[in-house]
Amino acid sequence: MNHPLPPPHAPQGSQRHGGEAVGDGNAAPPDSAAAARERVRELLLLAGVGLDSVPAADALLVTSELVTNAIRHGHGVTAFRADIEDGVLRLSIADANPRPPTARTGTADHPGGYGWPLVQRLAERVDCRTRADGKTITTALRLS
Repeated sequence: MNHPLPPPHAPQGSQRHGGEAVGDGNAAPPDSAAAARERVRELLLLAGVGLDSVPAADALLVTSELVTNAIRHGHGVTAFRADIEDGVLRLSIADANPRPPTARTGTADHPGGYGWPLVQRLAERVDCRTRADGKTITTALRLS
């Protein structure tokens, strides 16, 4: 399930559909999970994906989890890219923490621990590339 993805060809922040770039290629990274979901929601609509469908719900959940984790554990979102090509949504979220995500079990004192396993289960592919100044997580979700 977790196979490396080739590097995306769209500029940072771009939104693509059917091979053609749409949206602002120089858009600032979202500052909240809600803002990121709104970008993906718009992209799904452009691609003709019903927002009440299971693939749309999965896409929005993965978006929310990755951005929330980047904000909570990664010192903020430093780059965000969403594109759809050939019925596959590719999300790339970069943050400033080079530590890769790990699964953990929540406790009463530190609840949570469900997001990363959910991302891995819902995405067709997940790739985490670390660098000295952070990491980029790229996922692929089939929309049909």
